[in-house]
Amino acid sequence: MDIHILAPKAGEDYPTDWNEFLTWFASEEACLSYLERLRWPAGFVCPACSCIDQPYRSSRGRMVCRDCGHQCTVTAGTIFEKTRTPLRVWLAAAWYLTSQKQGVNALGLQRVLGLGSYQTAWAMLHRFRAAMVRPGRERLHGKVEVDETYLAISDRQNPVAAKGRKNNTAKTLIVIAVEMLEPKGFGRIRLQRIGDDSAASVLPFVEQAIEPGATVHTDGSAAYRTLRELGYLHQRTVLLGLDIAAHASMPGVHRVAALLKRWILGTHHGAVQPAHLDAYLDEFVFRFNRRSSSSRGMLFYRLLQQAVVTSPVTYGDVVKKTRARSKNSE
Repeated sequence: MDIHILAPKAGEDYPTDWNEFLTWFASEEACLSYLERLRWPAGFVCPACSCIDQPYRSSRGRMVCRDCGHQCTVTAGTIFEKTRTPLRVWLAAAWYLTSQKQGVNALGLQRVLGLGSYQTAWAMLHRFRAAMVRPGRERLHGKVEVDETYLAISDRQNPVAAKGRKNNTAKTLIVIAVEMLEPKGFGRIRLQRIGDDSAASVLPFVEQAIEPGATVHTDGSAAYRTLRELGYLHQRTVLLGLDIAAHASMPGVHRVAALLKRWILGTHHGAVQPAHLDAYLDEFVFRFNRRSSSSRGMLFYRLLQQAVVTSPVTYGDVVKKTRARSKNSE
């Protein structure tokens, strides 16, 4: 069953406001029950043998398969695996993260939830970002603008990284794809960090992000010359010598690039570790593609729905990225 096809209802599948949230999740047991319903909407499925049956329930929230005897918990195999932070705090973090239109940084989350350390808030946000990309999501279609932009980020010392590093500004190349709606407006987007603007870098992104048969609108870059051979209709606009400005001829990618830069600077003060930039891009895409949702509770529901089917991301996994990049740049 594809749980993403179901249409959740406010007040039944997710809280409508903060007061209702507090009522729904007054205990750890209530949080576990909610996550169990999200993870197995059609009933418990044994992770070991795929048996569908009500499990035996033992102490400490363990469930035992009636068929093979496998023991598991609701949080095992999810981003919540082995967490020592109460689930009430996790769900409150998810609510706050999705209820803030521009998102939240780790320091803000730490203050709001009264967390004991910055590192805890920082790791929680990275775990949630890992759940913001749904596997097998539908590719963009129709008319799609594609272009690259440079994103300047401050490679400041991370609280979990080694001390003594200087603050540096790094310019990273990002490729952007934006669905263009008729008669006007933007649909969904995709973002990805790339090493350069060559065909070897941009074409795999196009194939992964855009459905064949779509019209791909690009500038005059030679990197996109083989798009027709890949099954796309190619609209090419050579900007050199054009009387109109670039942002007027390709408004979608320029608008998204401006919003992305403003978000990085505003919410995160430009201080994003280059090793973690992909996670921030995933969050921006998650937010942008759901910008028209009138219910913040729906975003909370979708985030947790993906969190219980996303493989574990430990604090050590996140820190390892920082250390690996630091070592490679020495």
